[in-house]
Amino acid sequence: KPNEIRPITIEAAYLPRAHGSSLFTRGETQALVSATLGTKSDEQKVEALEGESYRHFLLHYNFPSFSVGEVRRFGSPSRRDIGHGALAERAVEAILPAKEEFPYTIRVVSDILESNGSSSMATVCGASLALMDAGVPIKSHVAGIAMGLIKEGDRYGILTDIMGAEDHFGDMDFKVAGTEKGVTALQMDIKIKGVSLDVMRSALQNAREARMVVLTKMRETLEKPRPELSPYAPRFVTIKIRTEKIREIIGPGGKVIRGIQEQTGTKIDVEDDGRVTVFAPDSAAVQKAVAIIQDICREVELDRIYLGKVKKIVEFGAFVEVIPNTEGLLHISQIAESRIRAVQDVLSEGDEVLVKVIEIDGNGKMRLSRKIALREQPALADKEKLKNPNAANPPRA
Repeated sequence: KPNEIRPITIEAAYLPRAHGSSLFTRGETQALVSATLGTKSDEQKVEALEGESYRHFLLHYNFPSFSVGEVRRFGSPSRRDIGHGALAERAVEAILPAKEEFPYTIRVVSDILESNGSSSMATVCGASLALMDAGVPIKSHVAGIAMGLIKEGDRYGILTDIMGAEDHFGDMDFKVAGTEKGVTALQMDIKIKGVSLDVMRSALQNAREARMVVLTKMRETLEKPRPELSPYAPRFVTIKIRTEKIREIIGPGGKVIRGIQEQTGTKIDVEDDGRVTVFAPDSAAVQKAVAIIQDICREVELDRIYLGKVKKIVEFGAFVEVIPNTEGLLHISQIAESRIRAVQDVLSEGDEVLVKVIEIDGNGKMRLSRKIALREQPALADKEKLKNPNAANPPRA
């Protein structure tokens, strides 16, 4: 029948280790579609005449020769691969969540396993199912259908879900993709001089009716996105920091941020507006990295007691790191209650000592006191780690 849709079968979560996948079959056309979630560093960089840009959604379409019973060498993407991929990408892109809501880089790959008409529209259907299987909060399903036309004189017939022979001998190949609410992508190839408004109206109406049938089939398999991401997909947390702290998180030549990533096994993306997104295979690694970043961004508070680390000893005192990358001066007169001869009689580099911030000047320089900290919080004295065995009873000056 001209308006008949070929039998449709759908399998979701077809690939066990993929973040999301589906196997969409319509007649003799079959697409295996997988979705992968990545981080900002996985975005595609595009260098064009207008300047550089980055794409966080990629859809790649592969049409191997075996899908149509041929044998050809595998090489670079063909014009068909690029064109069909661009059409499917445009159709699916309209339903994706905003980058701020879902900061993942999304890559969808469609491998055509067999083809007898409309593999690009099978890709659209499979991509929608794979994204829902991956837990991507897309707004709704999107489906596609290919319409055909047979025209002789003033008589014409609209064909629904055309196959290869109908495409080859027909006068039109009109691909329509969209949701229940409307169309998201169109592509038309015609072999005649033009089509009338009546033909277009009939083709779009028939395409809508067919699309509703396909969408119903898709909803029977997956009605809405899965509530949780795949266990193999990276987790993320986004926090906001002050823009002046960005340089401290990145460090000279990226040393600090690389160290955090190596220590926690995470990927960290820092935006110019102060948004920091941490990706990791599990939530524990994310929280560990976030805690380190928050420590770096912490501000030292006046009159607060900290457990600091001795970084450098000088003749008149010691420089103690109170929080990461923030040091203050612990003067020799503020180390112990009694007067001591030398700083080394009590402290060594690498010691962990209790200090109280007693002054912060206009330039951010801090004065610290160990003796006041111990006087006010004697119960915390056992938290100190001093290498000098005589630190408790140093020689008096």
